Amino acid sequence: MSFRAQAGQHCDRNGYLGRPYARGTGMNAHTTTGFPYRVSRVMDATAARAWEAYTTAAEWQAWFGAEEGSAELDVRVGGRWKCVLLGPDGGRYPLGGTFLEVEEGRRLVLLMAVPGAPDEVMGVTFEEAGGGVEVTIDQTNATAEECARAREGSTMILANLAAHVER
Repeated sequence: MSFRAQAGQHCDRNGYLGRPYARGTGMNAHTTTGFPYRVSRVMDATAARAWEAYTTAAEWQAWFGAEEGSAELDVRVGGRWKCVLLGPDGGRYPLGGTFLEVEEGRRLVLLMAVPGAPDEVMGVTFEEAGGGVEVTIDQTNATAEECARAREGSTMILANLAAHVER
């Protein structure tokens, strides 16, 4: 298993880790400005297994950290998703949004609506890689601070997903 993120790197308007943001991904049809980042992790599972865990409500809430029974995923273009995230501080944080793009088994682009914050667009890609699957999350945020928080959250998402699918 490997993880492609480098500690101490900061988001900037030119791209994640000093590289130009990859134009042409599905997500960029929805957002092109702000502070982008991209994190990836190779997992010891198939792309189909990782996709299933990411798109099935019961599995998703098990690894995502959502309150039991709160996850709803209607995985289709225009379909809604929602959950209540349980924070390490004991807080309950409602999340939700809409699926903007669905390429079955390969890519999701979703709108994330967090109360009190601007909506953000996140892309999630699943690609076979050396006997496993590389899952990549990319997102563009309005500010550098939001970008840093989102990248940290995406890093945790990938770690939790890996722990779930690599059992």
